[in-house]
Amino acid sequence: MLRNLSIAVLITTGFAHAETVTIAALGDSLTAGYGLPQADGFVPQLQAWLDEQGADAVVLNAGVSGDTSAGGLSRVGWTLTPDVDAMIVTLGGNDFLRGLDPLITRQNLDGILQAGQAAEVEMLLVGLQVGGNYGLDYKAAFEGLYPALAEKYDVPLYPDFAAGLRAVAGMQEGMSEFLQADGIHPNKDGVAVIVAAIGPRVLELIEAVE
Repeated sequence: MLRNLSIAVLITTGFAHAETVTIAALGDSLTAGYGLPQADGFVPQLQAWLDEQGADAVVLNAGVSGDTSAGGLSRVGWTLTPDVDAMIVTLGGNDFLRGLDPLITRQNLDGILQAGQAAEVEMLLVGLQVGGNYGLDYKAAFEGLYPALAEKYDVPLYPDFAAGLRAVAGMQEGMSEFLQADGIHPNKDGVAVIVAAIGPRVLELIEAVE
């Protein structure tokens, strides 16, 4: 009798925690969906993908076009409202475009992850693969800050936001069909490829909350 009661309590407890997971996607134009109709951006397409998988989750668009890691740090506090259970961090692209010192980017992202840790939310850090515009040392330092921070805070790392595009396109030239005219931001099809690639990692993030 007691054994059956214990099992019933465990089952009930399990279902009690099966509530909608709220995820804040903190990022820049890649997250915000720059240049696209609202429904075609990263967050809406990710939401649709998660819905198709049967995930009980809501993704909040906390992306601001043109934002640097400093901008993300300045607003992470009010992004992490009490209802937020998890956070996807995709920042650094504008830091690179401006040639900012990777050490500054690392410090800002460190502050964001520290805030997430303090708020006790699950996190997924998304890195970036960048060009060699500023030399190989800069490229190595910039790309290396993401795995270093993931290790420091013991959070999962998705190494490159555009990993799905690179895998599908094969070569840089093949990526043009997935990009907008500026050659930087993904078009609707490009976002779909990105979402399909990162989606499973977001499902893991949701499972970590539950």
